[in-house]
Amino acid sequence: MLAPARLIGIGTALPSVSYTQDELLETFGITDPATRAIFLNSTIRRRGLTLPPQLPDRSRAVESQGELLAKHLTEGLRLGREAVLACLAEAGADVTDVRHLCCVTSTGFLTPGFSALLLKDMGISPSCYRLDVVGMGCNAGLNALASVAGWSRCHAGELAVMVCIEVCSAAYVIDGTRRTSVVNSLFGDGAAAVAVTAGGTQPPAAGPELLAFASRTVPEAVDAMRYDWDDEQHKFSFALDPQVPYVVGAHAEELMERLLTGTGVRRSELAHWVVHAGGKKVVDSVRVNLGLSRHDVRHTTGVLRDHGNLSSGSFLFSCQRLADEKAAASGDFGILMTMGPGSTIEMALARW
Repeated sequence: MLAPARLIGIGTALPSVSYTQDELLETFGITDPATRAIFLNSTIRRRGLTLPPQLPDRSRAVESQGELLAKHLTEGLRLGREAVLACLAEAGADVTDVRHLCCVTSTGFLTPGFSALLLKDMGISPSCYRLDVVGMGCNAGLNALASVAGWSRCHAGELAVMVCIEVCSAAYVIDGTRRTSVVNSLFGDGAAAVAVTAGGTQPPAAGPELLAFASRTVPEAVDAMRYDWDDEQHKFSFALDPQVPYVVGAHAEELMERLLTGTGVRRSELAHWVVHAGGKKVVDSVRVNLGLSRHDVRHTTGVLRDHGNLSSGSFLFSCQRLADEKAAASGDFGILMTMGPGSTIEMALARW
């Protein structure tokens, strides 16, 4: 029987500059009361962003699609490198130990992708197996982790690294519409990496084992979350349907029951919840539908408050906070949960 994959190190990285919501309203010159309310009612205090240079009149330069893609590349590489190095340090490993590198992003398109670029930049072995997961959105971290966990189980003792690189400011369009205002009020830049291995020698302070994964796509809500071309702005931009939180919440319990089926784990045994910081309404909807307390999602709401929605890497920021808190005891069970375009919900059952 193959040993389960285990998380043995987490590392995160953020931009050097962060902004309050009030500062962003001033920066973007937003005066419309309804749009201002979207920003100020988000429960977000600060977000790290890489904004364009400030002009003499204190407005910001308008970035072309080419400039946005360049920012996705340069800032993404910097954040990704920093997160991977922090992750490896916690795992007690070196870049030369990495045998599988999976890079996740939805804030730009590159060929070759981040996996090849980071491999060259960081001196990772040329024989390292690589995977790029591009365009899946906020749920993609768990999609990719399922693949990485499968690889690790088939390569006992080998080290795999997954890194989520999201330069959300490289996908910003400032046009004053409600479509872009909701997005611009929510997302922040950041990267998060996790080291994964199965079998072999593992550090004493290793994190949770990944016991099972489950997925639920809601095809009738396929257009609820999109990143597509805006003809008027000549750029790609995000769009979020206001009903997204309720669609996600309505299917969460069904998926959790399916995840637990056959594992022998009862709902009452779940002690920890690592939920994607998708936004206040998303978190509230999940909490209500799964009967969770505010304490259960404290790490999620903390990440949202301090960094905004970090897309695919958000759940790893929450996982890191749980690890730092040292609240998970050996043998505890927990749920990792992400949500995103499709519309999709992903879950994993973990055991510490």
